[in-house]
Amino acid sequence: MTQRHTLTLNPSKSRAAAHRAMAIAALRADSSLSVRLARYNEHMAIARSLDAAGGVR
Repeated sequence: MTQRHTLTLNPSKSRAAAHRAMAIAALRADSSLSVRLARYNEHMAIARSLDAAGGVR
């Protein structure tokens, strides 16, 4: 019988992925281009800082 290992999720990695998803969603939103770009940049900046802080690759 094989033993299964429990995967532990890195909270920084999942938060960074969530912010990337929100960034893509911001580009597709029904808003003006300047608002969409500002929201995209905001979420991508957060994702990049989480990547740098958590050592996520």
